[in-house]
Amino acid sequence: MNCTPIVRQYGILKNDWGDFMPKGIPNKRYSGEFKQMVVETMRKEGLSYAEAMRQYEIGDDHIIKRWERIYLEEGSEGLYIEHRGRASTANGTQKGRKPKLGKQVEEDLIAEVQRLRAENACLKNLQALVLEDERRQHKKRW
Repeated sequence: MNCTPIVRQYGILKNDWGDFMPKGIPNKRYSGEFKQMVVETMRKEGLSYAEAMRQYEIGDDHIIKRWERIYLEEGSEGLYIEHRGRASTANGTQKGRKPKLGKQVEEDLIAEVQRLRAENACLKNLQALVLEDERRQHKKRW
């Protein structure tokens, strides 16, 4: 077994009740219908996360919190979509990244940024001219 000395010394992976994290056992998967039933029952009956976890024999309350968030954000249809793993890079929707824009939209945005920068430069020049004119008028008064 390839382990660190501490794991080997204290027998963390093997103990009296069996393997701590057995290999080759996949995570439990829940159907969309089951997720919807859990969230709707929890909300209708006012169950806490811990109560729903015990009632439906779910391993962790964070699973139910995630289901509830998806239910509130995307509706019940969102619970039927598989949310595991990384998002595909084919459609440009990696986690933390926004979808890529179309070529025409990108060109329009670049043109607008250039126009706004030019407008900003003109306004700065105008402000400098106005301030200079005010200083001259102020000097003439004295």
